[in-house]
Amino acid sequence: MMEENSTTVLAYLNENCKQIFTKIFSGKRISVEECLILYNEASLSALGVAANFVREQKNKRFVYFNKNIHIEPTNICIHNCVFCSYARKKNEEDSWELSVDEIANSISSNCTDSITEFHIVGGVHPERKLDFYVELLTTLKLAYPEVHIKAFTAVEIEFMAIASRCSFEEALTALQNAGLNSMPGGGAEIFDEELRKKICPSKTNSDNWLKIHETAHNLNIPTTATMLYGHIESYEQRVNHLMRLRNVQDKTGGFQAFIPLKYKKENNPLGLSTEVSWVEVLRNFAVSRIFLDNINHIKAYWPMIGKDLAQISLDFGVDDFDGTINDSTKIYSMAGAEDTNPSMTQEQMVALIKEARKVPVERDSVYNTISFF
Repeated sequence: MMEENSTTVLAYLNENCKQIFTKIFSGKRISVEECLILYNEASLSALGVAANFVREQKNKRFVYFNKNIHIEPTNICIHNCVFCSYARKKNEEDSWELSVDEIANSISSNCTDSITEFHIVGGVHPERKLDFYVELLTTLKLAYPEVHIKAFTAVEIEFMAIASRCSFEEALTALQNAGLNSMPGGGAEIFDEELRKKICPSKTNSDNWLKIHETAHNLNIPTTATMLYGHIESYEQRVNHLMRLRNVQDKTGGFQAFIPLKYKKENNPLGLSTEVSWVEVLRNFAVSRIFLDNINHIKAYWPMIGKDLAQISLDFGVDDFDGTINDSTKIYSMAGAEDTNPSMTQEQMVALIKEARKVPVERDSVYNTISFF
């Protein structure tokens, strides 16, 4: 069936796209220039067939998910990113800063025996140095030794290192010794310094974000990677972002998954009146799957785009549905996400995946299989 689909697609493409799709169906890497052509010229249906081809070559018809909860120690942040609806200043309305004990108590009331991952991210608090986060990890790992801790974006790591006057490697090693198992990929936004001056002028620059992740990989700390899209970026800037991730992955192999993050327009200073359409969301998933040939998994973060669109994305290159989350994140709900109280039971997750004619697989945080459904 896949071979028939690919033959049909080739028959309806212009010459530029036909050459590119022939490479894709032959398992060959496409170039930056070819990636840009896909964004600009390829039809959504053709991209879906090609992305699904790549997806099934890597992951068959499996769709992965895990059982996790999100922990957000604070939304107080030193940065002023204009796309952000989450960050607050100290003592500002709707701000919070949880102590280690408060975090531990919150987890004890929400954590069940089936939870396999704590996902910890938050704002860059101006008064919290490396020692606070070492204490937090030590406390959690002592209480929950079997739970995988995925924690801290490169933006948080950079501040910890600067505030504690140590190198990125020293900060990561201290966190690893305290219980850090892997890192999320937030804070990447778009790797274009002129654009970053407009949307996140004080945040970690592109080189440091990539350096921190490469350092983590060299310490055997796997990470994910993200891209914030759908705001004021161009296709050229998206492709450059993907290219830089692919280059690091060629060196380290440490990125486990790529997660495109759609800009949400509510309650932030960027002030865009519209968001990109579901067509553009699916186009971006598909092109990402095709271009990032060395990253095994593409993840749809369902609290951001909604369960229905996340389900459709499974036919556009996506093979990971994230986690159950248990209504434990506010980052996107504060920005007007589709799911304002993000929570999904295992039964709901499995049903959505099966309805899309895919095979649900519960995984751990490093993609070892726990159960098939």
